[in-house]
Amino acid sequence: MPVTVVVGAQWGDEGKAKVIDLLSKEHTYVVRYQGGHNAGHTVVVNGEKYALQLVPSGVLYDHVIPVIANGVVVDLPTLFKEIDMLESRGTSCDSLKVSSRAHLIFPWHQSHDAISEAMRGDDKLGTTLRGIGPAYADKSRRVGIRAGDARNPERFATLIRERCTAENKLIGDAGGEELDVDDIVERFSVMGARLAPYLSDTISLLHNALAEGGHVLLEGAQATFLDLDHGTYPYVTSSNPTAGGASVGTGLGPRDIDRVVGITKAYTTRVGAGPFVTELFDDDGKTLAEVGHEFGTVTGRPRRCGWLDLVMLRHAVRLNSLTELSLTKLDILDGFDTVKICTAYSHNGVPITDYPDQYDVLEEIEPVYEELPGWKTDITAMREPGQLPAEAKAFIEIVEREVGVPVNVVGVGAERDDYLVWAS
Repeated sequence: MPVTVVVGAQWGDEGKAKVIDLLSKEHTYVVRYQGGHNAGHTVVVNGEKYALQLVPSGVLYDHVIPVIANGVVVDLPTLFKEIDMLESRGTSCDSLKVSSRAHLIFPWHQSHDAISEAMRGDDKLGTTLRGIGPAYADKSRRVGIRAGDARNPERFATLIRERCTAENKLIGDAGGEELDVDDIVERFSVMGARLAPYLSDTISLLHNALAEGGHVLLEGAQATFLDLDHGTYPYVTSSNPTAGGASVGTGLGPRDIDRVVGITKAYTTRVGAGPFVTELFDDDGKTLAEVGHEFGTVTGRPRRCGWLDLVMLRHAVRLNSLTELSLTKLDILDGFDTVKICTAYSHNGVPITDYPDQYDVLEEIEPVYEELPGWKTDITAMREPGQLPAEAKAFIEIVEREVGVPVNVVGVGAERDDYLVWAS
């Protein structure tokens, strides 16, 4: 498949990095198409953990050209910290390409993020305070500074100075602490010079790659239900992680995309506020959190946990035109006597099979569960479908039956090779 999109089918943290790492074997370009450094992708290789926030996961393969495309907002301190980490561990980033059209994050974006969240009081969104939303807002207001501006050092410095001076007034009026303009101009001018060799017209790069027979993998940050348009608004991110965002965020047309892989855990998690129909507040929820090590890669915040929600998953299939699913972390359910899967909703006693479009309705939904016997078996060493217990197979088959697309990969552990190819 020349172009494959990998998208999270829940609220993020589904294990996309592991699947991207697996698919990278057969692709020459791995491209990040949206989001910023507010989401982390974690890959475990030979017991070593690589937590990546901006550099695409495919960087761990020598044959892959990693690309940060135009739809991403880039925090330069984070980018260079990540590059330095990778190179100190023997992974070269010389082939990394950063779109000249990608917008940059600056300290005033983080100041605005903090001020805005503080002003919400008890109605906080749970933002990571990394300036992602304000950077996208500046992009929409047409006052953003793009990566390509760094090619002209004098103009770059002038843009930073003018923008920081203007933003300082707004920050001061909102009661925030004004920024040191000279310090920001100096620091970002240095980083801009370091960025310049990585800059590329990534749209032409990717189209030329396809014309030459290359295979391109597009990876999103966050996930379907954090999408600005299709997620549980306002508890969403500021961009479009859904598959449609892959075209806008890379410049590849919709007809260039052949394959859309949705990633889902065998249960559901969420970080921050917002509705969560299958959320558990009992010992089962605590067990999922503890056994699954459910803490945010970037923030360290504990994730809320619940049973797998197939109403959500069906909606994700529709929104993204998913061609297949990768089901991760099935091994986390190994110790349960029984496991549950939400197959429908009930609202005031009325059955609902479609995902509601109203936030207040979502808050009132009751999940309808199908309860299955657990397998009470350690599956982490299993590499063939035939090795799985019958109860685990039944779990996967229900997922396929209810959502209407095949499960192709099943994750059974944290390591890079802890997976099996499922043949239904």
